[in-house]
Amino acid sequence: MGSRFQVEDRFADGVQYIDGRLGCGTSGRSHTVVDPATGEEVLTYELASTADVDEAVAAARRALPAWSAATPGERSDALHRLATVLAAQAEDLAHAESLQCGKPIKLTTEFDVPGTIDNTAFFAGAARHLQGQAAAEYSGDHTSYVRREAIGVVGSIAPWNYPLQMAAWKILPAVAAGNTIVLKPAELTPLTSLMFAQAATEAGIPDGVINIVTGAGRDAGEHLVGHPDVAMTSFTGSTAVGRRVAEIATATVKRLHLELGGKAPFLVFDDADPEAAAHGAVAASLINTGQDCTAATRAYVQRPLYETFTARVAELMEGVRLGDPFDPATDLGPLVSHAHRDRVAGFVERARGYATVATGGTAPGGALADGAYYRPTLITGAPQDSEIVRSEVFGPVLVVLPFDTDDEGIALANDTPYGLAASAWSRDVYRAGRATRELRAGCVWVNDHIPIISEMPHGGYGASGFGKDMSSYSFEEYTQVKHVMYDNTAVAEKDWHRTIFGDR
Repeated sequence: MGSRFQVEDRFADGVQYIDGRLGCGTSGRSHTVVDPATGEEVLTYELASTADVDEAVAAARRALPAWSAATPGERSDALHRLATVLAAQAEDLAHAESLQCGKPIKLTTEFDVPGTIDNTAFFAGAARHLQGQAAAEYSGDHTSYVRREAIGVVGSIAPWNYPLQMAAWKILPAVAAGNTIVLKPAELTPLTSLMFAQAATEAGIPDGVINIVTGAGRDAGEHLVGHPDVAMTSFTGSTAVGRRVAEIATATVKRLHLELGGKAPFLVFDDADPEAAAHGAVAASLINTGQDCTAATRAYVQRPLYETFTARVAELMEGVRLGDPFDPATDLGPLVSHAHRDRVAGFVERARGYATVATGGTAPGGALADGAYYRPTLITGAPQDSEIVRSEVFGPVLVVLPFDTDDEGIALANDTPYGLAASAWSRDVYRAGRATRELRAGCVWVNDHIPIISEMPHGGYGASGFGKDMSSYSFEEYTQVKHVMYDNTAVAEKDWHRTIFGDR
């Protein structure tokens, strides 16, 4: 079914989108997009060079004066048109996303694509509400007010796990605030980022406002982050790469936004609904085949529910249907690549030496043998300080550990350098309330785990980075705050001058 989306025809002119046009990279090195469900080649293209990045940044600089001077209403109207264009292309976007990522079609059609359209509609409205503090006479002799202004050219890097949504999370607040942008998507999954930029052109957003350069991280990515004409960088990816991005960005004193890794705890108290918790754990650990920074990875279950919870999760995982991503009945698709599948399998194989693989822990054979598939995996008996508990696996793997007291459960959940997301499961409002206060994470769900909405911020604590995607809070990353102060006295010789020269 994936062949119905004609990738080669769509991107015959290349996968660099600069100044409103597709073009080929000039690095002299090629890369191939592979369907992870079959191992078949989808598209071979030439990677961007540093010269291509320079061209894209120059296009963004040329577009900046007019776009930043557009009224909030004009930018809002453009983004409303973009939401309409994306809605009309929803089926193509879903198929392209499933093809390059291996996502089940029901996930792309019900989550990735509608979420992106909703996010676009949200920022279309939010573009009209870039306000500072109300004017007032704080000194008594002056009127002060605050302006929010565009920062300039934004250079962003998006990951491969949610290519369409992450492109939107980077692009939308930037352009809604009057910035222009150069986005580098992951080389593995560039298709829907390019389609998003093409849709923006179709919606009437001026050439050069949104540019896409598809290149290698060490070349195009690092050059983009360090570019002297890029005023702000937003990066989503691993904590290790985030540290490198920070080094480069801070050397040129750029504004920096980092959304990095996660190791989300799933904290189940003994008064929780065990069936709800088990269903929630399976969904939250397997979404996007576990390739989600907010996915539930560490389930801490209070001892009276531990055995029941573990048995039910294993039973539910064994019923998950692996298959062709384009089959509407498929629950779980492949991992993004065979190399990543092998990395996930390595974590599980090493864990066999100190823990129990209760279910899963293998790649399927038969009709799925050529794909990058891995069975849903449940691990028990792992020590808190073990690799499988502490490191980000980024696959369909859930570790379950018991705890006794509420204090212990919260302490174990917080025993991580990460702090992106967490959940607490309890019927007791006071118990749940304590967990929301004490769990150190940028998002804490109660009796659920994973849902996101455009109106609320997304971002982490600690090694999970800083700054926010989505919501009006994201404008804090993409705007410059300016204080403007007017003298109201018309007095030439002000009293405060006498502190510098002359006598009162």
